[in-house]
Amino acid sequence: MNQYMKEADNLAQENLKTNAGGPFGAVVVKDGKIIGKGNNHVLKNNDPTAHAEIMAIRDACLYLGTYHLKDCVLYTSCYPCPMCLSAIIWAGIQKVYYGNTKEDAAEIGFRDDMIYQYLEKLSRKEEQSLLSLIAMDHDETIKTFLKFCSKEDKTIY
Repeated sequence: MNQYMKEADNLAQENLKTNAGGPFGAVVVKDGKIIGKGNNHVLKNNDPTAHAEIMAIRDACLYLGTYHLKDCVLYTSCYPCPMCLSAIIWAGIQKVYYGNTKEDAAEIGFRDDMIYQYLEKLSRKEEQSLLSLIAMDHDETIKTFLKFCSKEDKTIY
């Protein structure tokens, strides 16, 4: 498994124990070094924007002392939601590797369909000039999602 995706998945797995949020983790990498980490803290922080990708971006920006993360790559355990995609683009990150798909997230109760449908109505044209999204290590990252499904104390939001 890719070392950076492994770290993102480890962060997602932490939430199976802490219930800070859903089973999502992300890291920001620059020049081969992890400079930002985040896992979902929506429930812990009572903050609907505290998604793993947002937390990792915040951490990386603090580390670098900048608001722009050009030349950085994001690894996330799941395809980013529309909010996170926007934050990634605003941060200047141009490449994202993701493990689980948005369909995988929907299957375990995390549904962003209404947002995607709304955005689809805005533009039917595929656009990849701002951001390249590449699936990676799904067979490994899906394991955390499957563990989440069997948790008795999980909270879907």
